Amino acid sequence: MATVSFAKASRLYPGNPVPAVNELDLDIEDGEFMVLVGPSGSGKSTALRMLAGLEEVNAGEIHIDGADVSRKAPKDRDIAMVFQNYALYPHMSVAENMGFALKLKGVPKEERMTKVRDAARLLDLEAYLERKPKALSGGQRQRVAMGRAIVREPSVFLMDEPLSNLDAKLRVETRANIAALQARLKTTTVYVTHDQVEAMTMGHRVALLKDGVLQQVDTPRNLYDRPKNAFVAGFIGSPAMNLRHAQLVPDGAKLGDTVIALPREMLERAHRIGVEQIQLGIRPEALSLSDRGLALQVSLVEELGSDSYVYGSLAGDNPATDRPIVVRVAGRTAPRIGETLTVSAEPGQEHVFDASTGDRIG
Repeated sequence: MATVSFAKASRLYPGNPVPAVNELDLDIEDGEFMVLVGPSGSGKSTALRMLAGLEEVNAGEIHIDGADVSRKAPKDRDIAMVFQNYALYPHMSVAENMGFALKLKGVPKEERMTKVRDAARLLDLEAYLERKPKALSGGQRQRVAMGRAIVREPSVFLMDEPLSNLDAKLRVETRANIAALQARLKTTTVYVTHDQVEAMTMGHRVALLKDGVLQQVDTPRNLYDRPKNAFVAGFIGSPAMNLRHAQLVPDGAKLGDTVIALPREMLERAHRIGVEQIQLGIRPEALSLSDRGLALQVSLVEELGSDSYVYGSLAGDNPATDRPIVVRVAGRTAPRIGETLTVSAEPGQEHVFDASTGDRIG
């Protein structure tokens, strides 16, 4: 096991003036499961590849267990990487695939097979050790790739979107297995995904990147409850947080013809820094049916069984620029498309961001 540290680490590709990863500062604790998440092009996979030694570090440093590995070859970093496409040798059996790296290191066959069998037991692969990869399902191949990493007993596991080739049901099952396995092995793990649900359900902490810049790193709960800026607020959560531009008034924020009451200290904080235009954020579950509040015309209903998500627009909304407001309601009381609902926000569940910078105010 080991600690990992990015110290203002940057990656600049030739011909592109904008860094793919820009002065990344990130400390990962010994035994921690850290998830790097962000949209396409955010720099998360590049950061992982920099840690693996597959991408050059143009500025700054990367440390593993206190040692600067920025200029070391991948084989000298004591890491094991699990790729999106499994990267299994088709002509080798499962056991041979899992033990191949140990064979290259000259580990005796008996010791090698002991490690392979131990990993296969952890991953429920004992019955498949003599099969070739083509005879396995996608989930089983992914477990073989995990096993190949485990037998090496590295200081750090690196996983680059390892579940993206699996179907939805298997993805949910496998991510639970990976999280449980990491908890048992207690090996420091850096995991890359574009799926924020995956990030929230697996990571001890989550680091969210945008355009190569770290936006926030925190526990999943704190990312959800206290997003640092409007980008984090809109990215974390499914469905996403409702974000609307609003004007501050003496009692709160005016959205359409309705004033959403805000805490006095939040209003005072905004006035102290000279903010009048804000982005008001409210989670779908913080909105509920009410006798007074925002009037929404229902445009879409997603019925999910126990819950339903209702999408609606306010009077005067521009369909081209204003995203629908989403409300979570009980599944058996879902309204119909075309109906008009009145919803109000649960007090204290409002999030307020500076409209010009996106930074959190309260």
